Amino acid sequence: MSVEGSSRSILIPALQTIATRLRIESVRATSEAGSGHPSSCCSAADIVAALFFGHMRFNPTDPQWEDNDRFILSKGHAAPLLYAAWAEAGFVERSDLLRLRELDCDLEGHPTPRLPFVDVATGSLGQGICAAIGVALNARRIGSDYRTYVMVGDGESAEGSVWEAAKVGECFALDNLCGITDVNALGQSRATQWGHDVDAYAARWRAFGWHALVVDGHDLQMILDALDEARQTSGRPTMIVARTLKGKGIPLMEGKNGCHGQAIKKGPDLDATLAALNSQLVDGTLTPTIPPPPARPIESPSGSVGELPLPDYRLGDMVATREAYGTALAALGRVDPRVIALDADVGNSTFSEKFEHAYPDRFYQTHIAEQVMVGAAMGLASRGAIPFPSTFACFLTRASDFVRMAGVSGSNIKFAGSHAGVSIGEDGPSQMALEDLAMMRAVPGCAVFYPCDGVSAERIVAAAARHQGMAYIRTSRPKTEVIYAPTEEFDVGGSKVLRESGSDVVTVVAAGVTVFEALAAYDHLRSEGISIRVIDAYSVQPVDTETLVSAGLQTGRQLITVEDHYSVGGLGDAVSEAVADHGITVARLAVSEVPRSGRSAELLERYGISSSHIIAAVHRQAKADAPSHPR
Repeated sequence: MSVEGSSRSILIPALQTIATRLRIESVRATSEAGSGHPSSCCSAADIVAALFFGHMRFNPTDPQWEDNDRFILSKGHAAPLLYAAWAEAGFVERSDLLRLRELDCDLEGHPTPRLPFVDVATGSLGQGICAAIGVALNARRIGSDYRTYVMVGDGESAEGSVWEAAKVGECFALDNLCGITDVNALGQSRATQWGHDVDAYAARWRAFGWHALVVDGHDLQMILDALDEARQTSGRPTMIVARTLKGKGIPLMEGKNGCHGQAIKKGPDLDATLAALNSQLVDGTLTPTIPPPPARPIESPSGSVGELPLPDYRLGDMVATREAYGTALAALGRVDPRVIALDADVGNSTFSEKFEHAYPDRFYQTHIAEQVMVGAAMGLASRGAIPFPSTFACFLTRASDFVRMAGVSGSNIKFAGSHAGVSIGEDGPSQMALEDLAMMRAVPGCAVFYPCDGVSAERIVAAAARHQGMAYIRTSRPKTEVIYAPTEEFDVGGSKVLRESGSDVVTVVAAGVTVFEALAAYDHLRSEGISIRVIDAYSVQPVDTETLVSAGLQTGRQLITVEDHYSVGGLGDAVSEAVADHGITVARLAVSEVPRSGRSAELLERYGISSSHIIAAVHRQAKADAPSHPR
């Protein structure tokens, strides 16, 4: 049956039956699994039925089709409902629904992109709507008319990130974005903050500049009318506020508190529930035909990262790695139209403004809202863009849960965190990222880079863009000396041996600003007749294990790491893990306490990571290795 060609009198009974089947499948799946959230599925079943089979345009045989309308389930605990909808559309085998939450089944407890119809992992609440911002922006990038729909829970609407998304969605005038808030009034442990006061939700969305509509979430006619109005609204996004009953259609649960996350046990309870639901089916209805997305003559940008021009620096030039990052990012924009830049109101410090000046249509300013910046980057990446979100490294930690979920999604995002470490100077500890390396190293598959000069920074931007998966580039505020030739290569998992000889007594491993402290220590120790090896470990993850082990074995099985970072989780830990099985000891110099304001050089000295501290560490090591002589 054609959706667009059918009358509402035919369509609505069909959607009613589909909604009931979605409830049945959600109940059966969670009961079989013995866990899950059937009550949360049932409150939203009518909305999902109306969306998927009465409104959206997509190819159900190819969920990744570029011009498909997109649906993001921000309330990810209702995953069985999403799986049931795709089974109803014919993509998921109905028998697989009964394998929900099994180890080797991709129908997980909360959605992940292991499934081709899931763009981003959800379930950490407050994130799906942020990702939807990016998915909607991507339609502009590729010149597509697809629309993005996102379902938000009323409980998750307590998350600040939801309102960050509200602000940014209005700022970008995303009239191709439609949200639906499932107001079932009940959270996990108690009523939600405004219960069934749908007007309270609508007022807040209107205050953020959205077109807000209030509907009965179980009245299919009202839902369809609201979706049609959203499609016709221009210049701003729409939020449909839907009053629903948690556990709708299940006598044991409907409108009752305390049923969140409780599967119905097999036996009389399940039998009675399924009987009640089956009685709600409308005989003689057919599943409507889902209309395909409209044809589009425009080809979207695709391909591989092109070659960047060589860095335009001479040896000895003084340049901050943050500025070199901006230069390389703008150059990258010229060779690859998939590259997108985002920033949180610090573009004149991260130097992402260089990209903005060159490609304003591919630059997205979220203002001081790091969570939605990362979430939008996740959404953009899910649709084929290569996003580079930039901010101060310390503020990126505010979005750590978003970074974590980007890792779960396997997102191809390239983060840049500037102003790292005590070397930023006078701004003080609130501005000093000293835990960012630990955070990013903890994300599976994330490449972590810490360049020391302008050449390495530019070349690492290109390497990060080519890397398939998440990457993090840590940049510094102070200008540092260019020590590499423009032709030098910097690969993922590499390092550079800057000083070495056959008589090296110890190896010093540094990254970023501490490379120059290590080189200064080398010069001083050389004047004393002591030779040390110096390695620039610009790739903190994966670390260059082969070079580190080789150096350790050649220098008395001793390494010294020095980093502008706390001792936990940073370079020292990375190096220690790499050489632990080879009998190599690692002495670690790192920031060991909350620092103070001061000048960069005096802070490096105060907190134990300057050249003088490296020299002292080498002397201690040499003294420990000296043979003892009996008196």
